Amino acid sequence: MSGTETETLSVAGKLADKGPTLLAGGNPQIAKADGDAPVQAYIAAMPGWKHDVGRRLDALIVRTVPGVRKAVKWNSPFYGIEGQGWILNFHTFTNYVKVAFFRGTSLRPLPPGESKHKEVRYLDIHEDDQLDEAQLAKWVRQAAALPGFLGPRP
Repeated sequence: MSGTETETLSVAGKLADKGPTLLAGGNPQIAKADGDAPVQAYIAAMPGWKHDVGRRLDALIVRTVPGVRKAVKWNSPFYGIEGQGWILNFHTFTNYVKVAFFRGTSLRPLPPGESKHKEVRYLDIHEDDQLDEAQLAKWVRQAAALPGFLGPRP
């Protein structure tokens, strides 16, 4: 192996040891992939108090929707039902974690955040918020019973 190859491997190893890059707002940059592992990598890389929010959201979703499908797409964890589409995702911002319900206008009561997308509703979780896990579980259960988001159309 040449000196240049050894140096390249050393730099790559150091970058891998540092973990994922944090994008604007502290959002972890995780490669697109299906399954629990990339979602757990995203959650592990969420900075500060947001890590606990991500861990709690993931656990609540898994408890509420047995067999939920997971993936990381567009630097966000996605949750869905096999053959039905994606029901929600969350994304890390500087001062909050945003949960997006893709068919949110069909949920009752409506999640509080409006969207420019016709059916999407949001829940923003800030550091000092008391997360109403019972209400969140109701929304997740309702969302799982609806047709999901199938992805961008060409």
